[in-house]
Amino acid sequence: MTGAPGSAASAKRINRAIELLEAGQAIYYTGQHTGHVLSYAQGREDAKTWADYINVGMEHGSFDMPGLAEYMRGLVDGGPTNSGHRTPAVIVEAPVRGTDETTVRCNSWQFRQILARGVHGIVLCQAESAAAVRAFVQAVRYPHHQQGVDPALPTPLERMGDGRLREAEAGSALIGIGTRGAGSEATAAAIWGLSREDYMARSDPWPLNPAGELLLGVKIESPEGVALSAEILAVPGLAFAEMGPTDLGLALGYLRVEHSAYPPAMQQARQRVFAAASDNGLAYLQACSAADIVARLEEGVRVIAGGRREVAAIGRAHQHRTMPV
Repeated sequence: MTGAPGSAASAKRINRAIELLEAGQAIYYTGQHTGHVLSYAQGREDAKTWADYINVGMEHGSFDMPGLAEYMRGLVDGGPTNSGHRTPAVIVEAPVRGTDETTVRCNSWQFRQILARGVHGIVLCQAESAAAVRAFVQAVRYPHHQQGVDPALPTPLERMGDGRLREAEAGSALIGIGTRGAGSEATAAAIWGLSREDYMARSDPWPLNPAGELLLGVKIESPEGVALSAEILAVPGLAFAEMGPTDLGLALGYLRVEHSAYPPAMQQARQRVFAAASDNGLAYLQACSAADIVARLEEGVRVIAGGRREVAAIGRAHQHRTMPV
């Protein structure tokens, strides 16, 4: 894949963040958890952002689908990026809480609505069970994608025979068949600059599907989530994870938590989630400062929160990054 005529570089992927992670580079994001302006004009302005992806917070911010559609259109018209990508990657924090499987399945319409606007990934907040996360992954996938799907599940012909769509066994390292339906692929494909068929082929979670262009992440931000973090982060389809320090801190009685100096209990939780992410090959997300970015990169943190250009400049120089900003 190449950049548009006149772009400063050629892109290998739709999703710039995935391209960087594949190369062992950290990725840096900008964006707010609330109050993000979603408009065509803001999209045009953000098209040349210094960040590798834009976080759109809908967990606490407005679930603004018309605004998101206009924002994505503005990104396209304001692009390409200096790295030759059609747009920066956009990842949305969904409002649904990942506390249990039923809650996620009943709210899976949110994922369909978000993906229909042409975004490049979704974060599931408050993840507390592996079953909930399997339901999340299943909901964003088209059923023709088979990587990671339990081969013991009935085929479509078998399901037409007995009418039962059985799920993967609880605790399984496999997932069920995707449940995202056709209908929105034309609008999303237009944002990605692909045909309908190419979009449906590539709109799948990476690295589960090496050709996939969707980044899925989870927040572990409760005592229950920390306790089950090893199981949760073993679910196929995830690309990154974080310990949500603010919500976990509230659960532990802290109204404010300094990200550079966690209390002992939170430091233990962070180590547990970080280890689970590392064991499962997931990138770990954490806020970093100019003072600690190099140490965090050396530790293995690969998704950098904080939204500060100067921190990104230090980190990129440390990793000898060559992709244009």
